[in-house]
Amino acid sequence: MDSVDSRDEESPLVVSDSQSKTLQNHTRDVHILSCSFLLIFLAYGATQNLESSVNTDEDLGTIALGILYLSFTIFSLIASLVVRMMGSKNALILGTTGYWLFMAANLKPRWSTMVPASVYLGFAASVIWVGQGTYLTATARSHANDNNLHEGTVIGNFNGEFWGMFASHQFAGNLITLALLKSGTEGSTGGTTLLFIVFLCSMTLGTILMCFLRRRDGKGEEGSLEPAVGFSSYAVSLSKSVITPLFDVRMLLIIPLFVYSGLQQAFVWAEFTKYIVTPALGVSGVGGSMAVFGAFDAICSLAAGRLTSGLSSITWIVSGGAFAQVIVLLWILLKYRVTSGVLGTIYPLLMAAIWGIGDGVFNTQINALIGILFKSDTVIIYSIY
Repeated sequence: MDSVDSRDEESPLVVSDSQSKTLQNHTRDVHILSCSFLLIFLAYGATQNLESSVNTDEDLGTIALGILYLSFTIFSLIASLVVRMMGSKNALILGTTGYWLFMAANLKPRWSTMVPASVYLGFAASVIWVGQGTYLTATARSHANDNNLHEGTVIGNFNGEFWGMFASHQFAGNLITLALLKSGTEGSTGGTTLLFIVFLCSMTLGTILMCFLRRRDGKGEEGSLEPAVGFSSYAVSLSKSVITPLFDVRMLLIIPLFVYSGLQQAFVWAEFTKYIVTPALGVSGVGGSMAVFGAFDAICSLAAGRLTSGLSSITWIVSGGAFAQVIVLLWILLKYRVTSGVLGTIYPLLMAAIWGIGDGVFNTQINALIGILFKSDTVIIYSIY
């Protein structure tokens, strides 16, 4: 708003009012997108944290997550095509269906329900995340262009708001988990059944809210692919566009960040909850520890987004987040043992808090980095990510 006010003397009142309306519209879409993801992922995130601890029969939960992310990886190769064909808003709505189906499958967790749901969620997740990155970046660029603001700063701020809200899903979802499982009912017909029904309702609300987003097609979200005549020609063009960035030095330098970001999230969602939290706090304690993780993740995401202004700031912020997670890893490798008493409760919570700081950094900074470095290839780079 400061930038709009500073231009009042140079512009007619009518133009200033129009600019204020534009400002409100762009930020409105960021608010809606952030709230939608919060409602959907407070349900999915808490469920994901419980998978390896609750669905233990033949490691069903862990294997289902492995299938999910293998499917996610494979379908990411075509996710940008789906986003371009449907538009980012429709792609976001389509992506929510996979999360809803996966949650429903957890009401009857069997191989025949979990495996198909995991495969489909991998497809849906690839679409929703490419759509999210594309939509948010396009919104930030429109906001910066319409209001004569520094693009890198706006991208950082919008990513900070989104990832701050998104990280809150761990806090909200796991508090719900803690409340509904506090009695120790862990079976699928007990406390978890009610939990998953509540989560299905939350996902439904998030999907409905997503429908109120404005379309961004034709406003800078379409990157490097020009529509070709015929599906086969379009697919060939897409394949070339996916391969070409891999020879870009900038891309080669940030691929390790992509890889580590995925590894550190897999660690906290599966291994940390199973081998650090559950032995010390029990299954019901998973919700509490991940709520702490989510709270610090959200705070750090908001702070990191506000501090982002360009490549130099991103470098320092990422270094700080990596250092925080190195502390936790060295602690686990060299010093940590499951203990009883107050310290046995505090240690997993403290680890979760520190890890959340690092996760908040990587989420905001990688997405801001993509938006700043690859202005003409946004959809493709998010697909590779």
